[in-house]
Amino acid sequence: MNKRIAICPGSFDPVTKGHLDIIRRAASLFDEVIVLVSINPAKADTTFSVDERTDLVRRVTKSLPNVRVDSDSGLLADYARRAGACALVKGLRAVSDFEYEFQMALTNKKLYPELETLFLTTNLEHMYLSSSIVRQVAAFGGDISDFICPEILDDVRRRLEEKRRALHTD
Repeated sequence: MNKRIAICPGSFDPVTKGHLDIIRRAASLFDEVIVLVSINPAKADTTFSVDERTDLVRRVTKSLPNVRVDSDSGLLADYARRAGACALVKGLRAVSDFEYEFQMALTNKKLYPELETLFLTTNLEHMYLSSSIVRQVAAFGGDISDFICPEILDDVRRRLEEKRRALHTD
């Protein structure tokens, strides 16, 4: 029997408790889940480097034996084909997420017809949560401990505080 491999792609800048919820749920549905830290040229101003984001995701998923973390800067459909993936798993918070994700799902299906996209709705406790919200709260000195996993909280806080100080000294 072939292994069912899924990919959870994202920029994860930084990875949040909402991301981890989707990754855990995907891990319960598939034999293997690859969390793919995407390098998106449109998001060139990231807070964390790709290596740092990959490390953060590895640290929060280390207890999930069927999850591995990778990064890539190419087309997601091409990566999925090389990895032998049968599905992409994407989290949806709101209807506004769906329009963009639906367009991407159709594009990926056109590029790699064997690839399915599954949408998992975010748990209610994480419905509002995104990496950009975490960065915005931190930019104003707010507490992000409810948004970020404890294993990486100090590192994320430190980086976001450095960024906040840099913005206020310019």
